[in-house]
Amino acid sequence: MRPFLIAILLIIFQNTITFSQSRQVGGPCEDCEALLDYKLLNRSPNAVDTLPGFYKNEPKIKITGTVYHRDGKTPASNVFLYIYHVDRNGLYQASDQPVGWEKRHGQYRTWLKTGSDGKFTFYTFRPAAYPRRQEPEHIHIYLKEPDTIPYYIDNYIFDSDPLLTEDEKQMQKNRGGSGIIKLKLENGIWTANRDIILGLNIPNYN
Repeated sequence: MRPFLIAILLIIFQNTITFSQSRQVGGPCEDCEALLDYKLLNRSPNAVDTLPGFYKNEPKIKITGTVYHRDGKTPASNVFLYIYHVDRNGLYQASDQPVGWEKRHGQYRTWLKTGSDGKFTFYTFRPAAYPRRQEPEHIHIYLKEPDTIPYYIDNYIFDSDPLLTEDEKQMQKNRGGSGIIKLKLENGIWTANRDIILGLNIPNYN
């Protein structure tokens, strides 16, 4: 058996053990395990990162935030964030050699990990809406705390999006807090902040 295949099988086995020993929170999620792809890629996530395609696409955006514990005041460290979105055509476009969940989520993705201050920043471009659909433009985000399985929170969506109707706003679950962000032009880049509160509106979270 090839060494690379053995390594992948070992990571899958380790992930299975991790899932079985972690708190089961967040409810059903068929692809939240994609958060663990950073292991397949031998990545060491940091608090700041840039998604592929940032330099080639417009409009460029910068999103910042702080992850807090349930009290909404204490910064949460060692929290992993997985972010992904479609391209400017509304498609999940994979690279020529996709690894893991990239085949489904596309290449415009990254992983972050909060430090002691709970802060994070990522740079990317604003995704398009899905073709021939009425769902607002959005950026997916999943979390993993040190003692939980990965789970999703509300997508980032843009308050300036004409597809973001009042009905759509009312449908939001506010998992981790509201995902609706307002972009402001700062130093030549569209910038927004969204803080995240762990456990807020997350099923089975004690």
